[in-house]
Amino acid sequence: MTSLPKHTAQKLGLVIDLDTCVGCHACVVSCKGWNTQYQASPLSDQDPYGAEPTGAFLNRVHSFETRPEGDAARLTHFPKSCLHCEDAPCVTVCPTGASFKRVEDGIVLVNEADCIGCGLCAWACPYGAREMDEAEGVMKKCTLCVDRIYNDNLPEEDRVPACVRTCPAGARHFGDLSDPNSAISALVEERGGFDLMPEQGTKPVNKYLPPRPKDQWQEEIDVLAPFLTPVAEDARGFLGWLDRTLSKL
Repeated sequence: MTSLPKHTAQKLGLVIDLDTCVGCHACVVSCKGWNTQYQASPLSDQDPYGAEPTGAFLNRVHSFETRPEGDAARLTHFPKSCLHCEDAPCVTVCPTGASFKRVEDGIVLVNEADCIGCGLCAWACPYGAREMDEAEGVMKKCTLCVDRIYNDNLPEEDRVPACVRTCPAGARHFGDLSDPNSAISALVEERGGFDLMPEQGTKPVNKYLPPRPKDQWQEEIDVLAPFLTPVAEDARGFLGWLDRTLSKL
């Protein structure tokens, strides 16, 4: 079995704002594209244009209709990928050491050359964040685009995960969550960022920002009232004459 490092120099991860995510799936498409077009081992698809297409995706968006107590009903879009947990069970259960957590930045990766496709890591992950690539028979997962964030050949603004760079709503943030002075840590503190399923004890690095309460009127307002208010007390002109004439009938 693979052991976890006792300490990592950084905790690189994502903070996802559930208040601003619009469920457009741009992050899903960009993740699929980057990890397919620019990788030696692309994410495969099976029968993509057939009746029952399947394929490997490292990022997915689920949508839920909810009615918070004391608030209006809402549609919440919930992106989900690997959370790069501090106490990652997918790593400790791996029999070959293919799954591992990096000491320098805390990113959880899979060495596909050592992966035997047993699926134990997928069973151990409580978040369903592992994907079996059926074409290659190995397990794949979010890498936080490790090939982008350290790539000096890319412009500075592109050295972030593809999903973060692509999000049109600015709902995805990337940074070092071990640094209390980082912008991403300040965002978590300000908005009350939370862990997904903390009862699992995995200590996920990625955080979620809760949806804000919707604006509500403090008192009941008749929106049609301005349109029903008389324009003038005494009607004049032709309409005034017509009104007076009809009132005498």
